[in-house]
Amino acid sequence: MGNPFTSSGGNLSGFARDVIPVTPNDGADLPGGVAICLRVTGNAGNIKITTVAGTDRTIAVAAGADLQVGIVRVWATGTTATAIVAFVV
Repeated sequence: MGNPFTSSGGNLSGFARDVIPVTPNDGADLPGGVAICLRVTGNAGNIKITTVAGTDRTIAVAAGADLQVGIVRVWATGTTATAIVAFVV
């Protein structure tokens, strides 16, 4: 699926169409498309992401917390949080 943020002005309403487990990867984008949210279901830590704006960010995330931003990639290098799931539209 394409980038749902392209024509929506950055705000989406409604539900994600799926929740997929994330395998952090330095060389590939998320296989389910653009995520509207990540949730750490394991241990807290850092998550390195690439946003839909094309910016790489490293963010500290608590266990059980959500990271609500358009995300295209979760990097292996720089990611220490475990058991991450992505909400994809």
